[in-house]
Amino acid sequence: MDLIFREAERDDLERIVELIADDAVAARRTGSYGEPHVRGFEAVAASPDNELVVAESGGEVIGVMQLTFIPGISRNGASRLLVEAVRVSSELRGQGIGRRLMEHAHERGRARGCALAQLTSDKQRPEAHRFYRSLGYEQSHEGFKLPL
Repeated sequence: MDLIFREAERDDLERIVELIADDAVAARRTGSYGEPHVRGFEAVAASPDNELVVAESGGEVIGVMQLTFIPGISRNGASRLLVEAVRVSSELRGQGIGRRLMEHAHERGRARGCALAQLTSDKQRPEAHRFYRSLGYEQSHEGFKLPL
């Protein structure tokens, strides 16, 4: 399958929200497409340390991920790549698209001088955990969240 990876455009946003919300875990957190998503998109697009990347095939957006480049003091001043909201269209999963998205993410991280890629995945996603382990990710930390 031919894939094009590119930065998302405003016209992609409704499809991006559909992709992110296309499972029971994310649907309740993502909600229906609306003004909050537009504001979020604008903030991501304005940040030099964020990229909202889409995978496109045949003119259709079939995958998405957000990349955040985090400068740091720890790890001898290393920068890190944070990968979030990785989604592939449900009818196309299992065809290697997610792997190619992640390879693109790692290329972008290396290009930005990142020493480490990291991500979190909901505990209710065992298939995603197997996928990330197959890419060489290790479950090295316990994550914590606090609603503000």
